[in-house]
Amino acid sequence: MSTNNPADTRHNIRRDAAEAAVRTLLQWAGDDPSREGLLDTPRRVVKAYEDWFSGYALDADTYMARTFEEVGGYDEMVVLRDIDYESHCEHHMAPIIGKVHIGYLPAGKVVGISKLARVVEAYARRFQVQEKMTAQIADCIQRALQPRGVGVVVEGAHECMTTRGVHKRGVSMITSKMLGSFREDARTRAEFLRFIEVGNKR
Repeated sequence: MSTNNPADTRHNIRRDAAEAAVRTLLQWAGDDPSREGLLDTPRRVVKAYEDWFSGYALDADTYMARTFEEVGGYDEMVVLRDIDYESHCEHHMAPIIGKVHIGYLPAGKVVGISKLARVVEAYARRFQVQEKMTAQIADCIQRALQPRGVGVVVEGAHECMTTRGVHKRGVSMITSKMLGSFREDARTRAEFLRFIEVGNKR
């Protein structure tokens, strides 16, 4: 597990201090933290944060450590699409909900498909910027497998845009990171995009 992790400071903050911070926000919002309906809210919020931001305690690289080389000579594209994720915008702490699509061209070894989904979880369950998360997922796969190419496409609906500010619903953001042959070869890239059919599955 990575030791150079700013989230490690969470363990230096007492739980009651975190709950007190929630009470302050409730009061600042204009409500009374001592009323019956809100009495247990600070505890619930802190518990929810442990789930929503559990990715800080995970090292995505460890999920990719076990690979398989007995693939019977398979060297065509591997694609895992429609991986659901839930994240939070680091600017407004609002939810980002969407899907991740991953493809890679193996160069002698592959990884269990559940590990790819776990890599997504490790990065999604943090405060995020979608562009950064897209790059983090792709770079992690590249480091572990050294494939001939990697493609990652992320779709996300950002609640910081739909519930505040411009209040525009039904808008999704699409980001991509292409490495190796996915970036250099238009045919490989087109094949990957055809497999995942972003925006045309509904």
